[in-house]
Amino acid sequence: MIQPDFTLLYVNSPMESATFYQQLLGIAPVETSATFALFVLPNGHKLGLWSRHTVAPAATPVGGSEMAFTVESADALASLLENWQAMHMPIVQGITVMDFGHTFVATDPDGHRLRAFWPCEQ
Repeated sequence: MIQPDFTLLYVNSPMESATFYQQLLGIAPVETSATFALFVLPNGHKLGLWSRHTVAPAATPVGGSEMAFTVESADALASLLENWQAMHMPIVQGITVMDFGHTFVATDPDGHRLRAFWPCEQ
């Protein structure tokens, strides 16, 4: 069985995106260059930020995707929303109740969707 352990986001400027994600994640990248930055999260998952101008083969956007962040309570969700607003992140969906729980969605500087959610019973 194989399991994904690495997420790649194609970004305009890996250095600028690394600064954003360092603030968002609270950890420094383990590798940075003009075309790539790498974060290793405490759970071992890796997040790579690859220049959309140098990725090979060239990527063609298909559909949409999100990076999701689970929180432990409604208060934690509200607090995270306040933190992300303080970072001037665009909020494209305020806190909303959906089938899987309470959620909101923001975007990073390249428009990648970042969903925070509290999985709870309705």
